[in-house]
Amino acid sequence: MASATMAVSFRLVHSPFSFRPTRLTSSSVRLAPFNKASSLKLSSSQSISGLNSILPQKLSAFTPSPNFPRSLTIVAAKGYKMKTHKASAKRFRVTGRGKIVRRGAGKQHLLYKKNNKRKLRLSKMHPVCKSDYDNVIKALPYLKVNRNAK
Repeated sequence: MASATMAVSFRLVHSPFSFRPTRLTSSSVRLAPFNKASSLKLSSSQSISGLNSILPQKLSAFTPSPNFPRSLTIVAAKGYKMKTHKASAKRFRVTGRGKIVRRGAGKQHLLYKKNNKRKLRLSKMHPVCKSDYDNVIKALPYLKVNRNAK
């Protein structure tokens, strides 16, 4: 489960006539104390709900002066989510001990000339060779694999 991070950044927009940047100090900026009832709620789509009702109360100290308009940027970022190779997900699975297994090849067609013993052997799951583990794990990044399984 990836953890969500919330970053609040302040961007100061200066008028074209002002060349000196304004610096915010810890004594000039005061935030309201954290209140669990009025805190921001993130939905599954990562949009911020309830923002319009909270911002005017919490940010009353940030009223911009007419000479120096300021804007507030709120960013919610999540880590990069890797994609699963769906064709590989249908071909491989993990046993209870963490080994990667696959189906035996040769059981799709031309079965009339193969005897029952051979078809039964091809129906069983076979462990993937250890040298192929890296390729399978790259295709399936969220597979719970035990590399030390024997």
